[in-house]
Amino acid sequence: MIKSELVQKIAERNPHLYQRDVENIVNAILDEITNALSRGDRVELRGFGAFSVKRRDARVGRNPRTGQHVSVDEKLVPFFKTGKEMRERLNDSPNG
Repeated sequence: MIKSELVQKIAERNPHLYQRDVENIVNAILDEITNALSRGDRVELRGFGAFSVKRRDARVGRNPRTGQHVSVDEKLVPFFKTGKEMRERLNDSPNG
C-alpha cells in the first residue's frame, strides 16, 4: 500500500472529510513522526508499534560489483518494532 492508497481508504471510511483534508492529516502525522525521530525521540503508537533511531557504526564494506573494500561512515537509521497487538493480529490471520 502506498500513501495515496492509505489516504483514499481513510477518506472512504470517513465520507464527512474531504480527501485533501485526509491527505493533510496523514502528511502531518508522518511529518511529526519524522521530526521526532530526527530529534532522537522515540515514537510509540500503542498496539501498532514503536519507531526509534539506531546508530550504525562505521565499518569497512565491499562493493558488490568490483569486490573492492570501501569505508562506510557511521549513520543513523530508522527502526520499527511491531506492537504486541499487531503481532497477534498478523499471526492469527489466515494469510499469516
